[in-house]
Amino acid sequence: MNFSRRTAAVAAIAGTASLALVLSGCASDGDNGGSSDEPITLTITTFGTMGLDGLYAQYEKDHPNITIKATNIDTGGNALTDWKTKQASGGLPDVQAVEEGWLGSVMEVSDTFTDLRDYGADDIKGNWVDWKVQQATDSDGRIIGYGTDIGPEGLCYNGKLFEAAGLPSDRDAVAELFGGSSATWDKFFEVGKQYHDASGKAFYDQSGFLWNAFVNQQDEGYYTADGELNVEGNSTLKNFWLQLADAQQAGLSANQAQWDWGKGQAFVDGTFSVFVCPGWMLGVVKGNTEAAGGDASTGWDFADVFPGGASNWGGSFLTVPTSSKHPKEAAALAEWLTAAQQQVAAFQAAGTFPSNIEAQSDPGVTGPNDLGAFFNDAPVGEILGSRAQGVTAQFKGPDDAIIQEQVFGPPRTALDAGEADGETTWNQAIELLNQLVG
Repeated sequence: MNFSRRTAAVAAIAGTASLALVLSGCASDGDNGGSSDEPITLTITTFGTMGLDGLYAQYEKDHPNITIKATNIDTGGNALTDWKTKQASGGLPDVQAVEEGWLGSVMEVSDTFTDLRDYGADDIKGNWVDWKVQQATDSDGRIIGYGTDIGPEGLCYNGKLFEAAGLPSDRDAVAELFGGSSATWDKFFEVGKQYHDASGKAFYDQSGFLWNAFVNQQDEGYYTADGELNVEGNSTLKNFWLQLADAQQAGLSANQAQWDWGKGQAFVDGTFSVFVCPGWMLGVVKGNTEAAGGDASTGWDFADVFPGGASNWGGSFLTVPTSSKHPKEAAALAEWLTAAQQQVAAFQAAGTFPSNIEAQSDPGVTGPNDLGAFFNDAPVGEILGSRAQGVTAQFKGPDDAIIQEQVFGPPRTALDAGEADGETTWNQAIELLNQLVG
C-alpha cells in the first residue's frame, strides 16, 4: 500500500444528530470496564478521517474518571513520521493509531507495543475478519493492535461525464462496462481511451493511486512473503508501470497533485471522471467536492467493480505502546473504539468500512446513509462488503512506505507530467530503491 491516506481537511460526513443516534447504543458495546475510579487522562493519536472524533465524548460520559486528550494528524505520512520520531525519543500516546502500510516497521519493534492478549484479546479476536487479526499478530503470537477499518476498493465515477461521453451511467451497467467480476486493467485502460476519444478529457486524476491498487492486488508486493525485496527484476510490476506510461501518453492521466486536486476543483469541473475508492476515500471525494462548491448533483457514483479484482488500500489499528502508564485503561479504550457499534458510527462519519464482522452487516452500514446519498443513493456499505470478498493480507516489509512514497513517488510525478517515459522513470525508481533501501 501506502500513500498518505485521508486528509484532515475533509469534513465529517454524518451530522451530529445522526451520530448521536448511533452512539446512544454504544455505551456497553466492547467495553471491558477499564479499572478504578482514579482520575486518568488517556492520550490518543490518530490521523486523517478515521471517524473516531465523535466517539470520545461518549466514552468520557460512560467513564467519568477518564479524560481523553486526542491528537489528529492530517495525513498518514505525517503520522508515520510523528510515530517514528516519538518511538525513538519518547512521548508516545497511550493509544497510537497505526496504519496498515506501517506494519513492516511496527513489527520490527513489536515488543514496544503492549500484548493485548494480557487484556482479553484472545477472547474477542473473532470479532474481526481473520486477516486483520493476522496483520496485528507478531511472530511471537502477540496481538498488538485492534483493527479499526479496512479499505476494500470500488470504482467511483461521474455518471454525468460518462453520459456526455456516450458511456452508460447506471452503476450496474458501469460495472459490466469494466468487465464485472472479470474486470481487468487492460479493460480499464480500454474504457479510458474510449472516454478520452469521446470527451477529449483525462480519465483519472493521476497514476499513483492506480499503481498503489495494482501493487496491493499482488500476492506479494514490494516484499516477498519471507521478507525479501521484490521490486528489481519484477516483470509484473514493471509491465504495469509501462502500461501507466502508455496511458499517460494517451492523455488518460490528469496529472493532479495527490491530496489536493486544485482544492477540490477537479472533482467538480470535469477534469477526470473515475477515481479509485477504498471506503475511507468516499469521504475524501465528498469532502473535496463540497469544498469546491459541488454536491450530489455533481454526478459522482460508486460501482461494485474494480480492475484486476479484489484490492485493499489502507485500514488501521489501535495499539497501546508499552510506555503507557495506564495500559489497562488504554486497552479498554482501544477495544471500545473498535467494537461493532463504534465502527458503525465511524463508517457513518467517514466512510471507513468496518473490519469488525458484526458491524459489516449492521443496518447502519448496509442501509441508506448520508454518504450513499451523495453518491447517487449508492448502497455504499453493501458495495464495500462485496468488494471485501477475496481480499487477503499482503506482507508489508519494513520499508514498504518508503518504497511507495520516496522510491516510486518522484518517478511517478515525472511520468504523469510527461517529463520522462516509462523505461526512464522505472530506472529512476530502481536507482532510488538502491539508494534509500538497498
